Amino acid sequence: MKEKILEKATDMFLSLGFKSVTMDDLAQEMGISKKTIYTHYANKTTLVQECTAHLFSAISAGINQICSLNKNPIEELYDIKKFVMVNLKDEKSSPQYQLQKYYPKIHATLRDKQFEVMQDCVLDNINRGIEKGIYREGLNVEFISRIYFSGITSIKDHRLFPMEKFPMQDLMDNYLEYHIRGIVTPKGRKVLNEIINSNQE
Repeated sequence: MKEKILEKATDMFLSLGFKSVTMDDLAQEMGISKKTIYTHYANKTTLVQECTAHLFSAISAGINQICSLNKNPIEELYDIKKFVMVNLKDEKSSPQYQLQKYYPKIHATLRDKQFEVMQDCVLDNINRGIEKGIYREGLNVEFISRIYFSGITSIKDHRLFPMEKFPMQDLMDNYLEYHIRGIVTPKGRKVLNEIINSNQE
């Protein structure tokens, strides 16, 4: 039951937002009493914490799986973006922004973990891209990886990028293209253009 509550709550938080979903909503959706939820989770904050940790583990495992396939580094970034968007339900309820606003401590812990996972993945991606001749030589790899993380985090701030002007799917596509165009060689640009063209078909 604990696992079922966790999965349903994660699903509802991502679809409707961390703030919007109450324990009553969750109990009603699952056809159980609130008392049953409180048997497993002391309060909503605990539930949010468990849900975000659970989601983080699932996404990290998926990203590691994609990285282990050793694909072309540009293709790898697009595969990771697609995988994350599916798992975050295209971020329609702006989960990161809501988490930051209403559960700042949980958000800060999660951000530190995200940085660790992304840093390793992006450093590896950039180094392999340089080796394959699709990213430019002489890049400051540490700087690029941190700028990439910083940008990914910033585009989820709806004060800067309101959703009515910048739908998340377009925002992610535009940011990824912006990042890659800044570091590719002519050979890499060709790969990038092929991916963009095939995504538009």
